[in-house]
Amino acid sequence: MTTLKELAKLLNISVSTVSKALNDSHEISASTKKRVIELAEKLNYKPNRIAQQLKTNKTKTIGVILPTVKNPFFAQVLHGIEKSATDNKYDIIVCLSDESLEKEERSLELLSNGSVDGFIMAVARESQVKEQSEHITGIIDSRIPILMFDRVVNEIICDKVVVDDFQSVYDATEYLIKKENRKHILLVSNIEELSVGKLRIKGYQKAVEESGLDSNVLKLGNVDDVEANIHNYLKAHKEIDAIISIDHITGIIAINMAKKIGRIVPKDLSVIGFGYEHTQLLSSPKISIIHQKALEIGKMAVKLLIKHLNTEDHELQTIVVPSELKLAESTK
Repeated sequence: MTTLKELAKLLNISVSTVSKALNDSHEISASTKKRVIELAEKLNYKPNRIAQQLKTNKTKTIGVILPTVKNPFFAQVLHGIEKSATDNKYDIIVCLSDESLEKEERSLELLSNGSVDGFIMAVARESQVKEQSEHITGIIDSRIPILMFDRVVNEIICDKVVVDDFQSVYDATEYLIKKENRKHILLVSNIEELSVGKLRIKGYQKAVEESGLDSNVLKLGNVDDVEANIHNYLKAHKEIDAIISIDHITGIIAINMAKKIGRIVPKDLSVIGFGYEHTQLLSSPKISIIHQKALEIGKMAVKLLIKHLNTEDHELQTIVVPSELKLAESTK
């Protein structure tokens, strides 16, 4: 394996100059950087990561803890994290909490032993339901930065990248009321116990209350047969003329159940759900969505965490990534 010393000897320059050139130091001229990089690539030079870590006390690795990757939103965020980390010459180690408090605790403990410089995480469902966060504050107290995205704990002071959960659902509900003249709007949720779910429900409730309409919320968080519950609710409440789903799946189920009982979408019933571009390909008619910009959230999370890692007096921030209402065939 080629070493820095060998590169320096072949180029007839110092080891220090080679190292600075490979790290894009402003002290080294463009022509020298070009010579060094070209020879390094030709000889397939690889930096000694262990030596670098010992020298800088940095692993150049980010720990990522996700509740799941079955939800396309988290898969897309992960894609954004990985792309941005690679662009910034960082590696990532990914752990799945599987919505478990115990697994989340174990993942943080496992990676906080010097394996990573900092964490990007969305809090597990069980952690939020039980309101347990000591395992997270303990890591921050040990001076390892944590950035939370999407599902966050408001009481924990750290960097955060979030979606405009309240406003996005408020705007979608207002669209159905003012643009489509819908009077009986049902909100369907299987995430009502999560921080994001609570904000989305509040956005819906504020919009209907301001218009003098009744609030109708169907909570499915602990229900086994989601399809049957939505089917039975629509069958028993024929006055429902619009549905807002605040998760990535129940909106599509609602379209299917409406069709099953003979309701025409969007003539009789409009539907808006949460999702991303490809979500609209999963239903017929194509579902209108509140588009969470998951890829952008992932990239922004890495950018902000690296800024924290490289800034001595970093000022903690909460960045809101606006969603976008993307209308399709399930609305008029």
